[in-house]
Amino acid sequence: MVELGQLLDLLNSESEASWSANLFALAQRQGFEQVLYGAVGSRHARLETAFLRSNYPATWRQRYDSEKLHYVDPTVAHCLGSALPIVWEPDTFKQPSQRELYEEACGYGIRSGITFPIHGPGGEFGVISFASDSLPNERFARAIIHFLPTLSLIRDYAFQSSLKFIRARRDAEHAPHLTKRELEVLSWVMVGKSSWEVSKITNCSEATINFHIANIRQKFNVNTRQQALVKAIALGILTPEDHHR
Repeated sequence: MVELGQLLDLLNSESEASWSANLFALAQRQGFEQVLYGAVGSRHARLETAFLRSNYPATWRQRYDSEKLHYVDPTVAHCLGSALPIVWEPDTFKQPSQRELYEEACGYGIRSGITFPIHGPGGEFGVISFASDSLPNERFARAIIHFLPTLSLIRDYAFQSSLKFIRARRDAEHAPHLTKRELEVLSWVMVGKSSWEVSKITNCSEATINFHIANIRQKFNVNTRQQALVKAIALGILTPEDHHR
C-alpha cells in the first residue's frame, strides 16, 4: 500500500531531481526496482521532446533514445490508443523488431512490468512503466492485480505533479509569432481546406494564401504545411477545437 504523505511528497516536489527520487521510492515500495515516466504537452508533439525520468540503466536508455525505439515499442503504441494499462507478456512483443527490443531489455533487468497510459485534460500524453526482473509468469500476473489500484493512484499523482515540468519544457521551445491572417489560414488548413478553398473563404487570391503558407513554413522552419500544422498544435498555438464551423 501507499501512504498519502508519500503521494503528497511527489505532489509537492519543486525540482525534477526531488520529484524523480520520490517517484522511484514509491515504485520500489511496490516491489518494482525500475520505473520510467515520460510525457509531452500534446499527443501531437514529438516523443523525443518528452519530459522523461527513469532509473533504467543509462546504457539501455541511451540506446533506446538514440534508436528512437519508442516508435517500435508496442507498449507506447498501445497507450496512444487506449486508456487501459498493458501488462507485459511474451505475446505483447509480436514483431521481430519488438521481440529484439524485449530480449535486449531483459538483459538490463527489464523483464516484466506494466505500462499505464496518460491522457491529460489539456491534451497531454504520456506513459509510466513499472518494471522488474521477475519472470512474466502467473505469479507475476497475480501480483500485478494486487498492486493495480495503488499503481493507478501513483500514475495519477505523478501526472498531476509533473505538469509544471511538462509545461516548462513546452514553453522553453520557441513559438514563432503568426499574424492574424496567418493564424486564420493555418486554422483552415487544420480542417483540411486547400489553398483554393481558403482563398474563397477569406476572399483572397490563391496566390496570397500560398504566400501566407510559405511564410508560415519559414517561421516554423519546415518544408510542408502539414509539418507546420503539427508544430503549431504541439506548441499550443492551435488546438483541434479551434477550427471554424
